Amino acid sequence: MTTTIENITTTNTSTPAKAGRREWIGLAVLMLPTLLIAMDITVLHLAVPSLSAHLQPSSAQLLWITDIYGFMIAGSLITMGTLGDRIGRRRLLLIGAAAFGFASVLAAFSTSAEMLIAARALLGVAGATLMPSTMSLIRNMFLDSRQRTAAIGIWVSGFSVGSAIGPLIGGVLLEYFWWGSVFLLGVPVMVVLLVTGPMLLPEYRDPQPGRFDLLSAGMSLTAVLLVIYGLKQFAENGLGWLPLLSVGVGLSIGFAFVQRQRHLPDPLIDLGLFRVPAFTASLVTYTLGIFAAFGTFLFIAQYLQLVLGLSPLQAGLWSVPGAITFIIGSNLAPRVVRWIHPAFLVAGGLALAAVSLGLLTQVNLNSLALVVIANTLMSLGFGFTFTLTIDLVVSAAPPERAGAASALAETGAELGGALGLAVLGSLGIAVYRSQVAAAMPPGISPEAAHAVLETLGGAVAVAGQLPDPLGATLLVTASQAFVLGLQLTALIGAVVMIGLTILTVTLLRHIEVEAEPEVPSESLQPVHPPTVPVQPDICFVD
Repeated sequence: MTTTIENITTTNTSTPAKAGRREWIGLAVLMLPTLLIAMDITVLHLAVPSLSAHLQPSSAQLLWITDIYGFMIAGSLITMGTLGDRIGRRRLLLIGAAAFGFASVLAAFSTSAEMLIAARALLGVAGATLMPSTMSLIRNMFLDSRQRTAAIGIWVSGFSVGSAIGPLIGGVLLEYFWWGSVFLLGVPVMVVLLVTGPMLLPEYRDPQPGRFDLLSAGMSLTAVLLVIYGLKQFAENGLGWLPLLSVGVGLSIGFAFVQRQRHLPDPLIDLGLFRVPAFTASLVTYTLGIFAAFGTFLFIAQYLQLVLGLSPLQAGLWSVPGAITFIIGSNLAPRVVRWIHPAFLVAGGLALAAVSLGLLTQVNLNSLALVVIANTLMSLGFGFTFTLTIDLVVSAAPPERAGAASALAETGAELGGALGLAVLGSLGIAVYRSQVAAAMPPGISPEAAHAVLETLGGAVAVAGQLPDPLGATLLVTASQAFVLGLQLTALIGAVVMIGLTILTVTLLRHIEVEAEPEVPSESLQPVHPPTVPVQPDICFVD
């Protein structure tokens, strides 16, 4: 079974070539960047106390150390995805791998906060080359849609595996080595990619890429950076003129970028993709799914440690069932989609996530089992949804534009994550602060009260310094306020998931499920063919 879209026209009914052993081994190589990026995000937070003691960054510098990586990835994705279509996806992947390894060494041996910020920025730019390249290579290595969906499911599960093992490996390294050792994780991974990539991965590029528009690349970078920066400022400091100005200017540049693409003979983004219902609906679903996931997981992590009082290791272990079910869902989706229409399977994953978020609205001060069950079921639903929506986004694009489509998917994920942290995080914090302010027990100094109102972590620290029963009363008050914030974010997330369920069934149910055809090979030629002749299977017509 394969998925084709209404406005995709076929010219040949022959069966697409099946991927062989070389392609599946190549998929293992393509999983390396997903593992590394997920691990890199988790280990940094473990290293913050140690690097703070050695480099002594200011609060602003520490914020840039943690944030600049994500900023540069998000801002560079569109440019890198399109660049890969032009110069070759494998070439860009290997260039990015070499740059990532170099930047990892630079970060590990940084001698100042400024040096570490620069290294993290370079890591972000290099990281932006990895995801679009791997996704677009999968698009061209696995022409059979069953195999492609299975390959994407395995690729997606790499993020969950990396998130699970990152804290464990990072904890061991920090136990026996200096803080910079966590950054050196990327070096051997990139060496393996550089050695095996040329042997196992084919090269693909658009044979008629057209002119690369530098101004469009700069506009896309600036627009995404400003929007994400403004959203993060909004999440951290609340509504103010700086985040509003940043988002406003970013959106204005983004609008100008879109208008420029309409008139360019060789646009950076093919806006015609958004006329394909499957592409648009899948991209929106993926972005808003990440929005709900990021906002909710932020509160779940804090709930386990600050409300229930679990150690970071204990909290991580209770999160493992969710990681496992995400992997199960990601790899089960390609099998189940043989018997269930993709629209209904994606909608089913969203509905399961909505039910799970509904369970989180019932959380109280001692709901470990409920939180673990809800997180586990939600991760299972997202495993199905994210695998299939990524597959639909990449498959909807013509083969020569697979890099740009992959970049759009990843940019949507970055924007969705930033928006989830900003909107859901800010709403939850607003509820927390209003509830704590209304029920603050008497006898708290103004300085301590300020710390309590800032975060639940501040409240826990203040409560530990106060005598009983005042400290215990404050801790219960703050925890109850935080739980109310968690319940609100879960409720909003559930509503979003219900809306996406309806959207998915409405826009994706017209996708035809039939044998996937091929088109003449001249529309996209592999520069270095793999073991079997590769021909693109679909083409778009206006």
